[in-house]
Amino acid sequence: MKNFLFVAAILFSLQAYSQKIYTPRNIKNAIEKGTRTENGTPGKNYWQNTGNYVMKLSLNPDTKIISGAETIEYFNNSPDSLKTAVIRFVNNVHKPTSARASDTSKDFLDKGLTIKSFKVNGETYNVNSENWGTVGNVKLKSPMLPKSKTTFEIVWEYPLSKESGREGQINETTFFAAYSYPRISVYDDYNGWDRIPHTGRNEFYHDFNNYNVAITVPKNYVVYATGVMQNPQEVLQANALNDFKKSLISTDIIHIAKEGEIAAGKITQQNDQNTFKFKAENITDFCWAASSTYVWDASSVQLDSKKVSVQAAYESGAKDFEHYTEWEQYNIAWFSKNWPGIEYPFPTMTAFQGFADMEYPMMVNDSTIPNDLNDSRLTVDHEIAHTYFPFYMGINEKRYAYMDEGWATTFEYLIGTAEHGKEYADKFYKDFRVKRWIFDPSSDEDQPVISESTQVSGAGYGNNSYVKASLSYLALKDYLGDALFKKALHHYMETWHGKHPIPWDYFYAMEAGSGKDLTWFWKNWFYSNNYIDLKLSSAKMNGKNLSLNIENLGGFAIPFDVVTEFSDGTKSTKHFTPEVWKVNEKEFKTNISSSKRVKSVTLDNGIYMDYKPKDNTLNL
Repeated sequence: MKNFLFVAAILFSLQAYSQKIYTPRNIKNAIEKGTRTENGTPGKNYWQNTGNYVMKLSLNPDTKIISGAETIEYFNNSPDSLKTAVIRFVNNVHKPTSARASDTSKDFLDKGLTIKSFKVNGETYNVNSENWGTVGNVKLKSPMLPKSKTTFEIVWEYPLSKESGREGQINETTFFAAYSYPRISVYDDYNGWDRIPHTGRNEFYHDFNNYNVAITVPKNYVVYATGVMQNPQEVLQANALNDFKKSLISTDIIHIAKEGEIAAGKITQQNDQNTFKFKAENITDFCWAASSTYVWDASSVQLDSKKVSVQAAYESGAKDFEHYTEWEQYNIAWFSKNWPGIEYPFPTMTAFQGFADMEYPMMVNDSTIPNDLNDSRLTVDHEIAHTYFPFYMGINEKRYAYMDEGWATTFEYLIGTAEHGKEYADKFYKDFRVKRWIFDPSSDEDQPVISESTQVSGAGYGNNSYVKASLSYLALKDYLGDALFKKALHHYMETWHGKHPIPWDYFYAMEAGSGKDLTWFWKNWFYSNNYIDLKLSSAKMNGKNLSLNIENLGGFAIPFDVVTEFSDGTKSTKHFTPEVWKVNEKEFKTNISSSKRVKSVTLDNGIYMDYKPKDNTLNL
């Protein structure tokens, strides 16, 4: 008996170990070093680097050149001596010699960054940025020692791209200046320096820093930026200043600058140059925009602990942007109270009309969709949802875009249901998200979600990042139920906000927060080549029991409904959660009690669109 129990214990132990999810060697090393854990919390030795950025920027609207000077106090909190400073300048993606993920036009290209001066701890370095791509290396004369501070002073300039996307020239009088400064790239506990180039597709990964920024522009230009404006009284005329101050406490929509008022010299102080000052703390990036023609709306939204300033800057006549301030009020309050149900963490949000449909800390750059206000509203919902992932949670979007885009897509769907009803939200989600994946059988589409985003090509990148990841989060919500799912999600977010979580931190934190071993779920959704394809292989009446045999040909553990139509024309629906696939992900048998004569049975997957829906119905 003792030998039997001993052998059984070994077999159980081996089985339990074999069920653990695959963890790459670098992540295992981080766990062994004590910076990460398998409990879903940062390890006792967890660290991350940070910086204080003091910047003076200026815009020349005639030459379209931004000039800047910055002082960076960089804190090396790591246990390592850093012999090289890795400098990142995203906008070098416009240089002809830089790598890009797709073809581009002549108007996208420019000469990129010019470093005019570079000092480290007061010592001048001869830095030639001519051959830099989006990442440059500066070999240090003295290493940055563990637990030390190093001061960088950089002077630079670069041209705004004529073709505006995530940043650049909107028109001759309007500019969106994202990624406009050289920064120290991330040095982390699992990969060291982040040297992945920006190619225009994968997004971003930055340290949490503090920013104190002064931006000088000609008169009649208004500057909008990440953070809180520090000196409105110095740059705005009395009427505009009064309206701006009123907007910070009022829930009415206040039109600070109406059409033509800026050009007429009625908004900004009439100095040759005005300097707008902004401050933002513990945030992963700083961006700004300037226009001498856009109208400017503003208001505020009251949350439990604070009022948030919401603003919109846009070309007069943009019918959707006329609603943006109101929409911002609604979605910031909704996200705070519902999903994710954590209060919007920042003091401001500004929506700026551009071309990118892109998120930044406390700002979004959205294209106008004047003929479809529902679509436009879901766009701003999606971009502001990014506040949580990646800005509240410091996600490495380059490697793990699904930790970011998947959540924004999920929150977009949930708030869309509240705004437009479930029927509309389901249709939009299926048409805009799921269809472009599920009906494309190419192998690119079925790569495991856990694949690093830099290694997935074509449409496979977007579908892994947005569609399959979002479906996994919604499937987990269905499996756990709303209350337990929210408890687990809050545990993850409260544990890791302001830090740099990776997929394994998410997996383990959700398990800790829910109290469930979710290994089977992670393997099914993140580590497989699964897709969605159910088949109703048999349906038979046995007395008053309807016996069903359902095959999961695609493999994903999805929720679904069984819709039974009776001969009298009535229908009944029974919901099944993903739990039915926990033991056997390929087949599920069930009995449904029925006192009526059954005419047909249909599997309804809802937003989990079926690759071959024709075999989801049987007539009896």
